[in-house]
Amino acid sequence: MTATPSLPDRGTVTMYSTAWCGYCRRLRTQLDSEGIGYTVIDIEDDPQTAEFVEQVNGGNRTVPTVVYPDGSAATNPSLADVKAALAVSA
Repeated sequence: MTATPSLPDRGTVTMYSTAWCGYCRRLRTQLDSEGIGYTVIDIEDDPQTAEFVEQVNGGNRTVPTVVYPDGSAATNPSLADVKAALAVSA
């Protein structure tokens, strides 16, 4: 059984990522440019986080997987998607 990770603080996100993921690097750069706080968790460093990503993504280890403060998750969201989700959870 996979434990649900703790939720990010309001106005921030948790991004499940890998070191080699270009989509993850792009999203981090975009979040930085918008001043949106985030925590990166490398799923290759912790098997339990990889299991969580698989659970969220129908068995696939798809990154970036982003978790919002309200507990919802998105796979490879655009910056606009992240901003909209954070506005709803504010």
